[in-house]
Amino acid sequence: MRLFLCEKPSQGKDIARVLGARQRGSGCFKGVGISVTWCIGHLVEAAPPEAYDERFKQWSLDHLPIIPSSWRVQVKANTAAQYKIVKQLLAQTSELVIATDADREGEMIAREMLELCQYRGSIQRLWLSALNEASIRKALGQLRQAEETQSLYHSALARSRADWLIGMNMSRLFTLLGRQAGLNGVLSVGRVQTPTLRLVVDRDREIERFVPTPYWVIQVKLEVLGQAFTAQWVAPDSATDEAGRCIRQTVALQAQQSFRATGVAQVLEVETQRTREAPPLPFDLSTLQEVCSRRLGFGVQETLDIAQSLYETHKATTYPRTDSGYLPESMLLEAKAVFAALIKSDPGVGPLVQSADPTLRSRAWNDSQVSAHHGIIPTLEPFNRLALSEHECAVYELIRARYLAQFLLHHEYDRTTVRLTCGNHVLKAHGKHVVESGWHRVLGSECPPNDDEASPRSQALPDLHSGVCCNMANVELKSLKTQPPKAYTQGELIKAMKGAAKLVTDPRLKQVLKETTGIGTEATRANIISGLLSRGYLYIKGRSVRASEAAFTLIDSVPPAIADPATTAIWEQAFDMIEAGQLTLEDFLAKQTAWISQLVEHYRTTTLALHSPGGPNCPLCGAPMRQRDGKHNKFWSCTRYPECRGALPIASQERASPRHRKPRRSKPGNS
Repeated sequence: MRLFLCEKPSQGKDIARVLGARQRGSGCFKGVGISVTWCIGHLVEAAPPEAYDERFKQWSLDHLPIIPSSWRVQVKANTAAQYKIVKQLLAQTSELVIATDADREGEMIAREMLELCQYRGSIQRLWLSALNEASIRKALGQLRQAEETQSLYHSALARSRADWLIGMNMSRLFTLLGRQAGLNGVLSVGRVQTPTLRLVVDRDREIERFVPTPYWVIQVKLEVLGQAFTAQWVAPDSATDEAGRCIRQTVALQAQQSFRATGVAQVLEVETQRTREAPPLPFDLSTLQEVCSRRLGFGVQETLDIAQSLYETHKATTYPRTDSGYLPESMLLEAKAVFAALIKSDPGVGPLVQSADPTLRSRAWNDSQVSAHHGIIPTLEPFNRLALSEHECAVYELIRARYLAQFLLHHEYDRTTVRLTCGNHVLKAHGKHVVESGWHRVLGSECPPNDDEASPRSQALPDLHSGVCCNMANVELKSLKTQPPKAYTQGELIKAMKGAAKLVTDPRLKQVLKETTGIGTEATRANIISGLLSRGYLYIKGRSVRASEAAFTLIDSVPPAIADPATTAIWEQAFDMIEAGQLTLEDFLAKQTAWISQLVEHYRTTTLALHSPGGPNCPLCGAPMRQRDGKHNKFWSCTRYPECRGALPIASQERASPRHRKPRRSKPGNS
């Protein structure tokens, strides 16, 4: 018997239908010589510390570090029945096809089962990018050998075990040290979650510490040949900051008076440049989450769930958990079939699709930029668009528009800059004239904000040339202030996580890190943010993500290296090296265990907190703490605030009345 092992029931149902395995069994489908079963995600999980030694049930500094000599997994209780079914089917087969999701996690879901069940038969790999029938049939005809994807498993194991080592050891360490300071609760430390939290804490501190600086601008409304346009005063270098803003009010007032007295500006020069803009690439998951956050106000987990539904339930789009927006060159031949499916699924898009040219080749078609997965695009088979929810429809239309943009002309426009003089002062006016709208026909709303058609930079200018005189219709002096950086939205936080390498300032690390190295993966970033929100380290304010008081204390307390995005980015790069066969799992884990051991020893022997009667002492400076009312609940605050910003959450047990208290066990985050 040949057995196909899928990741989830819906996936198994789709593959079984194509294979002709229509007989429904318990936890599987069966056909002639074929069975299809599934894992319901991970059927097994990393064993907790107490599975290695009963002593570890009690949290103690004396037990740290906990370093397994031989790693164990255990069957998850809530899916034990399906595990038993898969185990029985594995025992009956000698030919296995791994049909889980085509990524590291999917590889691990299958292979951890094979190891635990001691499967010894042949293994092949089904590599799917979409779950429609045509894509499944194509992939079935191109099965890969098991050796081609085994390094994905090793990479996933490295990630899982690094998460375990940091999550279990650092969470126990800092929770126990926190209890010495009077904190009743778990300080959850994670390989990805802690540096992600650091990004938000750093941004919030930038906002809090920001001191606005006043500056002045002068906008002049000019008229010539009956047409009005706007120009802006160019302040002299002696009166400007590094950004060219005028910071001397007297100079601005003098310029305003001069303009009003003169009343005329003369054109010095006119310069026009033609610009051709290529369409943006099809979406990778992070970019889709960022755009959906900005345009639709969706949370990153919501966007991921919708993208997964479009792929898995509706068969409308391809695999969503991809880190590449590029497409295989061979898929260019499928464009006509995709176009036909788009029209059949939604006849209203017909005129736009018919204007697209399937022979155009954008920069998206590039085999060298495609590794495991390509950009998210519509599938080449029709689907029932009426079955989509309002939110699913909105996300689908974004994905469809990005794909269609690859077959429309470049967006072309003329950017004109006009320099004018009025006495000793210089004015500048900018204008834009669209020559070819091209892909803006489908993605106009995705244009950068600074190119908004209503802005002065995009105004229509009259026919100007050197020597032309323009009358001043209005002179407006504006008093403005510099603005603090904006708080992260969920989409912008995803973008910062993905581009963590750009935030690294250490020149040595910059040489090591690739520009594309981030923290977390396309599949895990949304879950990391959701976890920080559920644990109370982050909270939502409007569309922004803000750090709670406890988040500041956690980031100030843990080792800088654990909270540094650069450290996690280096780990992510190591996982890539393991996947590429350039680093072994054993070498990576040896370095991790040595590093964890050093950290534990250092902090275990260092006094981080002092005791005090009554309330706790500040974990940062040792001063007494007092209760304060926060935005969402009470918390312990250092009495030296604002000089010291130490803060600790007040455990829910303390706030509850004795008869309503319930024992609570909190698990540390392993991500």
